[in-house]
Amino acid sequence: MKLGLAIPQELLTPDNFRFARQAGCTQVFVGFGKITVETYPPEIPGAMERRVAYSQPNEAAWTYEGMCEMRDMINDAGLEWEAIQSFDVLHWYDVLLDGPRKGEQMDKLKTIIRDMGRVGIPTMGYNFSLAAVWGRQGVPAARGGARGPGFHEPVEPPIPEGMIQDRVYDTDLYDPENPKGAVGQISHDELWRRLGEFLDEMLPVCEEAGVRLALHPDDPPKATLRGSPRLIYGPDHYQKMLDLNASRNNTMLFCIGTLSEMAEGDIYEIVDRYSKTGHIAYVHMRNVRGRMPNYDEVFIDEGDVDMIRVLRILKENGFEGTITPDHTPQMSCGGWHAGKAHALGWIKAALMAIDGE
Repeated sequence: MKLGLAIPQELLTPDNFRFARQAGCTQVFVGFGKITVETYPPEIPGAMERRVAYSQPNEAAWTYEGMCEMRDMINDAGLEWEAIQSFDVLHWYDVLLDGPRKGEQMDKLKTIIRDMGRVGIPTMGYNFSLAAVWGRQGVPAARGGARGPGFHEPVEPPIPEGMIQDRVYDTDLYDPENPKGAVGQISHDELWRRLGEFLDEMLPVCEEAGVRLALHPDDPPKATLRGSPRLIYGPDHYQKMLDLNASRNNTMLFCIGTLSEMAEGDIYEIVDRYSKTGHIAYVHMRNVRGRMPNYDEVFIDEGDVDMIRVLRILKENGFEGTITPDHTPQMSCGGWHAGKAHALGWIKAALMAIDGE
């Protein structure tokens, strides 16, 4: 197994690529989603303060030339580009909503996949969800009072018009002072239909380009969130996704933290079952305490999950892909690097120990 690091757009610098290499990584995951955030009062009494994100895609980065430039910067640091973490909301909101620009946006996604193949990027991660990641708040639940995300049954206002995946995609529709609801009020069957249609159209292009699609489970893993259905919120749902399309390029972005947060299921059985399929593209590793509907993210070595046991199962079942730490608790020295360095060091040592067994 290999060690990798996910780096968000604002941190895609030669220094941070060198940091990844210094920490023992051979692979990196790139996030191209840049946002601006504004804060507004709660939509309804008892709800959380609203932090509204406005998507600002760097279109030049999504071109073949832009990807080549990024690849060369990554390679110059002695690393390989493993994946792009997700599509930008502005590139596919009507794919998710089944809206009027769906065909045009699907063509855009296919161009991105073809260019990824030309550049040599093997995987595109994605989250087929209308609400995406929502409802977590920073809590000092980790060792030493370190703050990390927690989910504790927040009040769930509906998704306003003009917003999808917790990002504003249409400023004409979205009104921050008088938000409108009703986005995503559809059935689970309808969302599964949309995913199946997406896979059937995209996967032939992926096969031709040599690029895998890797679906992240729903975080938080809840049957509905803000009135919208979720797809991968229980231990059997990944199999339903795999059954939609038998392509080898139809894969999982296997997030141990999210899978262990699920209200039902044994994390070790889940890892064993799916790692035997050969359809795991790469693995996010983070630990949690608790499970739905109340849980907190903690340091990788202190939660409910025995991460050494997880790594042993992956090895026994022949997984040879990349392990990367997910988001980490904020250490008191501040900055992005400290929590990542702690998690990377722990994972690297664990992999070395397992390899020596």
